[in-house]
Amino acid sequence: MSEVKTKAAEAKDAAARMAYITTQVKDNALLKMAEYLELNQQEILEANKIDLENLAKKPGYTKAFHDRLELTPERIKDMADGLRAIQNLPDPVGEVLSMWKRPNGLEIGQVRVPMGVIGIIYEARPNVTVDAAGLAVKAGNAVILRGSSEAINSNKTLVKILKEACIETSLPAGAVNLIEDTDRAAARELMQLNEYLDVLIPRGGSSLIKSVIENSTVPVIQTGEGICHTYVDKETDIEMAIQIAFNAKTHRPAVCNAMETLLVHKDIAPDYLPSIAKLLEEAGVEIRLSPYRLFEPLRRLVPVPFEMGAGERVGGENIAVVFVEIGGEKTGLPVEAVRLEGE
Repeated sequence: MSEVKTKAAEAKDAAARMAYITTQVKDNALLKMAEYLELNQQEILEANKIDLENLAKKPGYTKAFHDRLELTPERIKDMADGLRAIQNLPDPVGEVLSMWKRPNGLEIGQVRVPMGVIGIIYEARPNVTVDAAGLAVKAGNAVILRGSSEAINSNKTLVKILKEACIETSLPAGAVNLIEDTDRAAARELMQLNEYLDVLIPRGGSSLIKSVIENSTVPVIQTGEGICHTYVDKETDIEMAIQIAFNAKTHRPAVCNAMETLLVHKDIAPDYLPSIAKLLEEAGVEIRLSPYRLFEPLRRLVPVPFEMGAGERVGGENIAVVFVEIGGEKTGLPVEAVRLEGE
């Protein structure tokens, strides 16, 4: 039996038990996972270092890819804190959404139950390994994780630690599983294990999502692939809106949920755009605007150096094409839009 089928069978067995495990046991497991991540920080960093060294040798290496893959003490703490945040969430299992009685006295209700075995295929972000495992456990599911080959050493170490926490707190070890075979054939096999998987979730770029949708016989929950928007309304608190947009673009510009489109209501643009543009420029963000005559008022509101784009019309009279670079390397999608809303 292949590794994929073996671990899928273990997950299916674990899922049958996970559905009946109490909230207290699940919460204890999540807290123990967080504790073990912090206690084993050095082991995680050493495994991640191997992945980073291997990545640097590959063609097409970029700083953005490096940032997505890299783990630091701060990021490990964030992962642990994320597990503690999940622990603090209410247990969804058994929640009654609605209940009604038929004329014959029969009571019918909608109640949340675990999905069973969840497969997750994702790219080179080790923190997803921990996030996905934590959410699956909280909801009473077993999870089969299949990350990218670039993060294999980090993921193997993380899952080993998570499984130790499961065993320590009386959860079945099969509640959290990692497919260690990085060959694409293993991913395709996972996509077609209908007898073991209840649902499959791809998390990554459009090519990954497209591949899963086209090849999977297991039901798929399709996630978003961008473009990430931040909208600034005319009645907003300007200082808050500046900080939100700045954080959304510069905190971790390489990740998939970094801001890619900024939507600004035309009534607040004169007060908002000069401040946010200056702050972004000071952080090393390069701004490029479309040369259309229509956007001359918009360009006058940007008090920092910028380059003209190619001028290709992207539709809508209130849209300007923007290219944003940080540190000289494009992050996120190469084409971004600033839209003046309200007309």
